[in-house]
Order: sequence, then structure tokens, then C-alpha cells
Amino acid sequence: MKKALDAFIILVGALLVAVGFNMFLIPHQLLSGGVSGFAMIIGYFTNFNIGFLYLLFNLPLMIWGLVSIGRRFIMISVASVILTVWLMQVIPTSYVAQEPILGAVFGGVLIGIGSGITLRIGGSSGGFDIVGLILTRKFDFPLGTILSSMNGVVIVALGYFKQNWDLALYSMLAIYISGKVVDTIHIRHVKVTAFIVTKQKDELINELLQLPRGVTLVKTEGAYTKQQHDMLMTVTTRYELVELKRIIKKIDPKAFVNIVETVGVVGEFRKLK
Repeated sequence: MKKALDAFIILVGALLVAVGFNMFLIPHQLLSGGVSGFAMIIGYFTNFNIGFLYLLFNLPLMIWGLVSIGRRFIMISVASVILTVWLMQVIPTSYVAQEPILGAVFGGVLIGIGSGITLRIGGSSGGFDIVGLILTRKFDFPLGTILSSMNGVVIVALGYFKQNWDLALYSMLAIYISGKVVDTIHIRHVKVTAFIVTKQKDELINELLQLPRGVTLVKTEGAYTKQQHDMLMTVTTRYELVELKRIIKKIDPKAFVNIVETVGVVGEFRKLK
């Protein structure tokens, strides 16, 4: 049942992204963020199929992710990208909104919802989300700033070569809106800290170390019951949060879990050797 629901969510997410591309952004020659933005700008100037360019640019990232991350996240991402590309061939590229600003707003919303629900089940819609997971596993890396800068370069290139800065500004609006929608559906902060009070300490530690993440064991005592408990503390990335919840639910469904936003991390925050 869970696998069927995940498959349905992947399909719906891919459909929303494809509709956002083909019926809102591409007809107005607007851009989305990340890899799709690169595919779009090349497609606009060469008339190559944007869907196939999107798949082509994602292939090396997915291979890199398969080696560096593991199967589940990448398999969901692969399925999402392939479905998105296929749906982009099926859905006609035509106007729904005549005004570019409406295309930017509603395209950004649809793409944000599609990407966000895919992230919620532990995958991604491809592109820089894969890069994000790999880099934030190894480094306390200012990924958002770097990706925003890369998106900015693509948007400036669009405005310059098209000699239409309105398109660049509308594209910025679409990227901003899609990012905000993803944050709302998923989680805004790149890093979170989980405090887990459990009676299955050893089993959970063994599973959590496979992510891989460092885990700190804290001995605690219930203020009311006076009973001794074990609390595990771990810092993880937003990309691994779904997998963390899945592990906890599998090992100890009765565990008390408190997940809080992490403003910053001092010291080592990278993949265990």
C-alpha cells in the first residue's frame, strides 16, 4: 500500500511539474530554477526538445547520486525525471495564461507543489536537489547561495540574449515562488536536529549510523516517572529527514521524537569515514 501511494505521489508530482513547464513557463519562454532552467534556455535558442535536454542534463547527476547516496532517493528521483520528460511529450505546449506574469506565478506554484510532494516521500524531481544532498552530506555548505547565483547567471543570460529583461524578471518571480512553495510543503532549513527518546537504543544507533550520520547518546530521566531513558541526538539534512523518520518508525514506533531547526553547525558535519 505504501509503495502504491508513493508511486501515485511521484506521478502526480511529475504531472504538476510537466504542466507547469509546458502550459505556463515554456509558452512565455520563462525559466525555472536549476537544471530545468539550463535545459530551457538552450531549448529556446536551439529549438531542441526541452524535455530531452532536461533528461540529458540529469543523467550524470543521477549516476553521481547513485554512487554517492544510495538507491531509494535516486530511484525515486529517476522515476520522477523520466515521468516528467514523458509527460512533457504528451502535454501540449500551449498558453493557459496569456499574461507572462500569470504564467510565472501559476507555473511557479505548480512546479513548487510537484517538487515539494516528491521531496516529502524521500526523493526529488532531479537536478540540483541531488547535488544538494551530496554536498550537504559532506560539508556545511552554503548551497542556497551558490544555487541562487547559478540561477541568476542563467536568468541574466536569458535577458541579455533575448534583449527582453521582462522575461528575466518574470523568471525570477517563478523561481522565487516555486522555492517558497517547496519550503512550505517540505522544510525550509537545510539542517535539522532530531532528539529521539527511545527504548530501542542499540537498534536505532546501528540504523542511523548507516545514513551515515554521527549520533550522540544522552542519558535522561523522566521528571514525573523518575525512569531512566536513552536519548539520541543527531543532526541531519532536509533531504535525509524522510529517511530518518522511516527508520525511527520501523525500529521504535513509540519513540518520542523532537525535530528542531538548526541555525548553524560548528565543527565537523560531513559523511563518516
